[in-house]
Amino acid sequence: MKRLLIALLLGLFCASASAAPIRYVSQRADKAYLREGPSFNHRILWVYKHKGYPFEVIASYDVWRRVRGADGTVGWMSANMLTDQRTVLVTGKDRAALYSDPEPRAKLVAYAMPGATARLEACAIRSCRIAAPGLKGWIDKDRIWGVEKDEVFK
Repeated sequence: MKRLLIALLLGLFCASASAAPIRYVSQRADKAYLREGPSFNHRILWVYKHKGYPFEVIASYDVWRRVRGADGTVGWMSANMLTDQRTVLVTGKDRAALYSDPEPRAKLVAYAMPGATARLEACAIRSCRIAAPGLKGWIDKDRIWGVEKDEVFK
């Protein structure tokens, strides 16, 4: 009987968590908790300690967001710990080049190190404009996480 009740409750919970269209958010505070379920009673899976870290929102339930990190880790975060400010994570093993504009022969202006986060400002077909303290320029989309491959905006 107990197993049946747990199964029914789990089914109701899964049915009420709505799948959201893919969107990205970032961590609002210096510390945010990723939990295994959408409540403060659920076990903490991971503590993120990087304000501005990007997440992909994959579902919503009440004031909770089911998010995926750049490494594929999935869990629930309180919406209070997230902001709609778009950021990206620099990926790869080597530093990534930033250019003055999205054109193929643009001037090299800086390098971004893997693991760095930056504010997302705009995206063209193959690159995005990012900004961080002391760093601003266009970076190839294949060197960042937190934006869709076909996403274009100003």
